[in-house]
Order: sequence, then C-alpha cells, then structure tokens
Amino acid sequence: MRRTLRATMAIGLVAASSIVAVALGGTASADTQICEQYGSTVIQNRYVVQNNRWGTTAQQCINVTNNGFEIITQNGSSPTNGAPTAYPSVFFGCHYTNCSPGTNLPIQVSQISSATSSINYRYVSNGIYNASYDIWLDPSPKRDGVNQMEIMIWFNRQGPIQPIGSPVGNANIDGRNWEVWRGSNGSNNVISYVASSTISSANLNLLAFINDTRNRGAITNSWYLTSIQAGFEPWQGGVGLAVTNFSATVNGGGNNNPPPTTPPPSGNSSCAVKYTANSWNNGFTADVQITNTGSSTINGWTLAYSLPSGQQVTNAWNATVNQSGSSVTARNVDHNGTISPGGTASFGYQGTLNGSYSNPTSFTLNGTACSRS
Repeated sequence: MRRTLRATMAIGLVAASSIVAVALGGTASADTQICEQYGSTVIQNRYVVQNNRWGTTAQQCINVTNNGFEIITQNGSSPTNGAPTAYPSVFFGCHYTNCSPGTNLPIQVSQISSATSSINYRYVSNGIYNASYDIWLDPSPKRDGVNQMEIMIWFNRQGPIQPIGSPVGNANIDGRNWEVWRGSNGSNNVISYVASSTISSANLNLLAFINDTRNRGAITNSWYLTSIQAGFEPWQGGVGLAVTNFSATVNGGGNNNPPPTTPPPSGNSSCAVKYTANSWNNGFTADVQITNTGSSTINGWTLAYSLPSGQQVTNAWNATVNQSGSSVTARNVDHNGTISPGGTASFGYQGTLNGSYSNPTSFTLNGTACSRS
C-alpha cells in the first residue's frame, strides 16, 4: 500500500497525556514514545523506527524499545477497500531523506552477495491490519522521495483487506509457498508475497525475493536496493501490535546475475512449444510450455516470437518476459533454466487485447526454430 514519510522535521513536544513526540534523528533510550505524525528515532545505532501516520489525522503513538516497537495508541479508522491509516515500522537503509546510521544502502542489485533479515511479530486479535515487510528498489541510488518498486511480504492479515492489484501466481521462496499479487498504487509498482498462514517469526533470504521480482521483469540488476522495512498497516484498531525483534544485513561484493543461456541441441525439431491461451474482450492470459525434443540438456534458454497486433504483455510468471513492439523474448528464471532431454519448462503471462485474438505462429529457442505441439 502507498505510504508517505514526508521529509518534514518533527517538532519535539509533550502532549496532554505526557507522551513524548521524538524529533527525527533522535536516539531511543529505554522506552521512548512517539506520537508525532512522522516522528522517528534510532535504535541500536543501526535502525530507524518511525511512527509514519500518513493516512489519518487521528492520533497514533508507538512505544520504542531497543529491539523494536509497540503500537500503544491508534485512533484512526479507514475503510477496508482503501488505504490503511499508517505504516509504523523499523527500517534499515534510506527512506525520504532519513537514513539509518552507517547504512551501506542504496546498493546496486548486481552487487549484492547476500541480504538477510530476522523478524519477530506480536499480534493481537482486535482490529483490522496486516503485518508487512517492505523491500524498496529504484533505478537510481535514491535517498529521498518515492521509489519505483515496492516488494511487500505479508506475514499476517486480519480482516477483509488484500494487497494492491490482483493475484498473478505463486512462488516458493525460503521454503514457503507465497501467493503473488501485482499492481500499482498510482505512485509506485507493487509486488506482494502473501503467506498462506500466519507467520510470527522468520529468518528471511531477502535476495531470493529480489531475484524473483527481477525474474518477473519488474526490475533489473542495474536497479538499487534502497531500504528494508518491517511493521504494520492498521486500517482499524491494532493497539498492542509489536515488532519485538528486527535485524537486517546486506553484503556487497557479489555478482547477482542470472546464468547465461546456451543454445539448444542442434538438428531439426530439437524443441517444441505448446501455447495455450484464454482471451476475453480486452485481455488474455497465455501458458507456454517448452519441450526439449533433442538428446542434449538445455542449460539456460531464451524463447523469441512475435505477438499479433493489439496484444501487449502486462505481467508474467516463471520467466522474464520483455516486449518491444510485437517482438517478445522470454528468458528462464533460476528454477527452470535446465531442460533435460524429453523435459519441459513452463511460464505464463497476462496481457491486454485490442481487437480480435489470435495465437503467435512461430517460436525460436536460443535462435533455433521450434515445432508446435
């Protein structure tokens, strides 16, 4: 969901209830309470905790400890078919000119050798909210303003709320199955990974989520990771929700690039393509299956073909799909780059349609023509 942490200096004050509003850039000692709309403080001399009450004028307060924070006041209420009231969270990196101490972010995706994080949440039974983890990326090493790509990991949701956009498939990451949603909130693109059941604590391989997003064609290795955040989006209620532990580490010096492709076996009919589509008035989906009909293993593949006039790919799964004019290239992702003799690899995508629908007629795999199956 859209959230705006404005680059506005907070004003220290004591509210009528004696709750302290901490100014941006402060440091938490013992328990520190923040009620200021965009107030923040630093913990462990490494992470920033932010109140970030961006969607309501009603009061919200958090109690910050050395390890995380707890929502202690949340008077806002938003309809469940719209945006939440806030995003109280803890983060590592740079967000709206506010950078955590000593951070090495932004860092280019291609240079990341590892990105890991641990998180512990405490939930409550009252209220409508999600527990969400945000990974922000941008084509430039941005330290202020809205980034172009938001990866959301939904650990829990309570009430009739859902991610931005619509479901586009599933992904198995970190040994868990996630339902994948894709859309835009008007300011940035969003890919959300929704857990099939509530997760209270996890050790995350963040690079796996970044790579899956890249493999869906949403970013490239030249983009920059700018910040990592964990918190809650409350629509109604939520007092008592807490992040009780948070850590994040991003290491550079890597070469995070997809494997190179190799040509398919030489000879006639070394590959076959099955193209199955479903169309409606202004859109379509397509499932594509590649079969290795040769005698040698294919290690890495790129499928090329042309879409008929009026068809435009909007999102894809299990391949990185790019379109220029009518020309389409689909490249394997990490888990389906190897096709043994007689084996298959599959991917799919959704697109818009203007006019009558028809299937593409010819395909090449790594430059070699494929038969139709």
